[in-house]
Amino acid sequence: MSFELPLIDAGIEIQHIKNNTIVPMYKTNIECESSGIFKGNMVVSMRPLSISNTIKAIEISSKYPDVHGAPVHFSNPKDIGIKDIMLPDYGDPPQLINVDEIPVFWACGVTPQLIIEDLQLDFCITHKPGCMLITDKLNENFKV
Repeated sequence: MSFELPLIDAGIEIQHIKNNTIVPMYKTNIECESSGIFKGNMVVSMRPLSISNTIKAIEISSKYPDVHGAPVHFSNPKDIGIKDIMLPDYGDPPQLINVDEIPVFWACGVTPQLIIEDLQLDFCITHKPGCMLITDKLNENFKV
């Protein structure tokens, strides 16, 4: 389950997949909705895209609200508390972003891990970045 496959199918090149690296992920100042003891800020993943591909990516990924959905932010990373886009908190640094590209940010499954770390729980089972869930459902099953 990934919103990236429909983007690739639409001809959008995904930098970290092309380069066989781990998507860059960043801690932000975007506050998540809290639930009981669980509260904190969002972690986002970033993909550099051209303006036209950003528009296509928004149109495509918004059809998959259960699989990340539309981007939570695009353009200036400082607006969401990211000081240096070349220094991700998780994953690999992006290659230099071309002059015709902007950074596009999606909510990231590392968010709960960060919140759980802050709670300093004795034990918790979570996931590995990029390996969220194993299922017999196809990406298309999540399209609305």
